[in-house]
Amino acid sequence: MNSSDKALFFFSCLGAFNGLILSLYLFFLRPKKHFSGYLLAAILLMISIRVGKSAAYFFDYNLPKIYLQIGLTACFFIGPLVYMFTKAEIKQIRKIPRAWLIQLFFWLLVILSIGLTYPYQYHPQFWGKYIIPLIYLQWGVFMGISLILISSITRKIIKGETIKSSEKLVLAICGAITILFLFYVWAILNITKGSYIIGALWFSLIIYLVVFILINRKKTNDLFSGSNNKSADRKTDLKEVEQIIERLQKAMTEKSLFKNPNLKVNDVAREINISGHYLSRILNENIEKNFTLFVNEYRINEACTLLSQTTNITIEAIGDEVGFNSKSTFFATFKKIRGTTPSVYQQSITPDL
Repeated sequence: MNSSDKALFFFSCLGAFNGLILSLYLFFLRPKKHFSGYLLAAILLMISIRVGKSAAYFFDYNLPKIYLQIGLTACFFIGPLVYMFTKAEIKQIRKIPRAWLIQLFFWLLVILSIGLTYPYQYHPQFWGKYIIPLIYLQWGVFMGISLILISSITRKIIKGETIKSSEKLVLAICGAITILFLFYVWAILNITKGSYIIGALWFSLIIYLVVFILINRKKTNDLFSGSNNKSADRKTDLKEVEQIIERLQKAMTEKSLFKNPNLKVNDVAREINISGHYLSRILNENIEKNFTLFVNEYRINEACTLLSQTTNITIEAIGDEVGFNSKSTFFATFKKIRGTTPSVYQQSITPDL
């Protein structure tokens, strides 16, 4: 190996190593944890494994086939994780949906089943003809979906609108990994000799850029859309708000969340996959109610329904049923919202017999 090959090998492996370190930092050491941060850490980890395999194999074609299989297996998760990261940032999802867990388990089951049934070491032609094209097809499909998701951000740029730091991060990650994907596809098609190692070098550049951003930002807490910041004055997309309010109302009525006397804003936010801070903003800015009043109106409406339907249970029991943990709170809230007491309300709607 001459000096130029050594330099190429060094910089190729350096990106994989730094990507691994950065992923560990995002997983365990970053002071403020975010769901999107965990997804980004997983992306960097998978790419680091994939790139490390590429660099090692480029300089040693006698590398044991198990390392090639591990690298390709990691590659199978890059596309789904990029899609999940992109959607989590754009839709402000703060908790992993059950469907995503099922999807990741499905992909894991598929690749493990193939790997155990047809190990790369004994079936290299089968992998080359079917599995590797399938892996890159899956990666490409998810990258295409991710690029469609960020179209709302690109439209803002075209219109000359200011975009958030978190949106810049999403654009950078999607754009960089799309280029990385194209490098590997270019290499598989063998269009240009030596293009296989370019993907590893490009990933090294990505890592240096990400680290540069982290080091040089005076404030890094706004890198993810769920970060706490003082940008409440920025207008939220109206269509997005309408969709969230629809999900909120559906969760409150169908699951009767208001009947929980200890209900907190974060409990409701988790049900509709947004942050508690974001939910409070929507309630205050778009519904013009705080969380307590919003929930209590559901409780009082349900109490009125029960008061009109039955007279064989006490008013205090109705208060307990709809989510109030004390008689005094129920009576005070009822009078504040309805302008009268529960007993007077019941008498006014009960027909004389």
